[in-house]
Amino acid sequence: MNPVFEEALPILHKIEKAGYEAYFVGGSVRDLLMGNEISDIDIATSATPQEIKTIFSRTVDVGIEHGTVVVLFNGLPYEVTTFRTESAYADFRRPDHVSFVRSLEEDLKRRDFTMNAIAMDKSGNIIDPYGGRKDIADKVIRTVGSAKERFQEDALRMMRAVRFVSQLDFAIEPLTYQALRLYGHLLKKISIERIAVEFEKMLLGKSSQLAMKVLVDTVLYNYLPGFYNKRIGLINYYQKEMNEKITLEERWVLLFYYLSLTEQPETVLRAWKLPVKQIKRIITGLNWLKFRLENDWTKTELYQATEEIAISTEKLYNMIKDKKLHSSLAEIKKKCRQLPIKTRKELQITGNDVLTWYDRRRGPWVGEVIEKAEKGVILGKVENRKEAIKEWLFKCNQM
Repeated sequence: MNPVFEEALPILHKIEKAGYEAYFVGGSVRDLLMGNEISDIDIATSATPQEIKTIFSRTVDVGIEHGTVVVLFNGLPYEVTTFRTESAYADFRRPDHVSFVRSLEEDLKRRDFTMNAIAMDKSGNIIDPYGGRKDIADKVIRTVGSAKERFQEDALRMMRAVRFVSQLDFAIEPLTYQALRLYGHLLKKISIERIAVEFEKMLLGKSSQLAMKVLVDTVLYNYLPGFYNKRIGLINYYQKEMNEKITLEERWVLLFYYLSLTEQPETVLRAWKLPVKQIKRIITGLNWLKFRLENDWTKTELYQATEEIAISTEKLYNMIKDKKLHSSLAEIKKKCRQLPIKTRKELQITGNDVLTWYDRRRGPWVGEVIEKAEKGVILGKVENRKEAIKEWLFKCNQM
């Protein structure tokens, strides 16, 4: 058995010793069958949350009303969830009522996709009542039972389906695919924070461009902030071959470029409710990409952008212009590293120096003089030495 599961085996043994059933379930079992790296282990059990809390001394209530308790074992947290069935979902997100049951099959029946409705017992035996193992072998994403019912229960499952296309390079089976088109409007009922998590995972997947095509073909994109009626832009985006070295924020920048959202990107990014720091970095990337598409790099712009942003911008420029991704990157790195200074902090004069030399009251003019000296050093007009800068400023009638 995989070492990650072996570490958690004592939990199953302890639950069974107390007279209950316990199994590994969900994504970890799917990843085991696929030979993928396994991260989080989830455990399903016939024991109720209160019964689990009597079995283990160290637990944390994280979703006890829905049957989930975190068991702390050997310094690691494990989510242990009681077998359950769910009532109607009035808000297309959460069940109105959860009922605990003693049947593993009933518990697996409520899950989203067949590949996630697989369990494994302590001996490594697979329990697969809904054909998930075959769907994994066939690389197919299929809902457990009716796609209509699964998506009406939790509309976020539609974004999860598209995300799995990206991460696993699976195809969505026809009836599930059709349901994406029919019930996409239900995404309006889901918080944008939850959608954004799935969307960003989708952007980073190995088959992200294929997943974006699914978003377009199923018209799900119309329910994403800023994407309404942007079909052509999305097509242009997913037709670009995406290198794995393109970061998440670079993908946002490229996406906004193709969607023609470069003029007021902040409004749309805020609608996605992304972190403020991330929004600022994306907007900075967009501004430099707009510059690069109209200009060549100069020493001044390379200094202002910084090497990191210049390299990032050049990669996206190369993609848009159908050049090799790393074309001219070495040259840009060389130019950046040859700059006399990389930041204003390295400039060998301060505002106090300028005030002393000029013998005037402090004001905006001080910053203007500093900026003049900064540009002079960057362009090689003066050495970055205090006395040299002072002499140069006098000669330029800046004092």
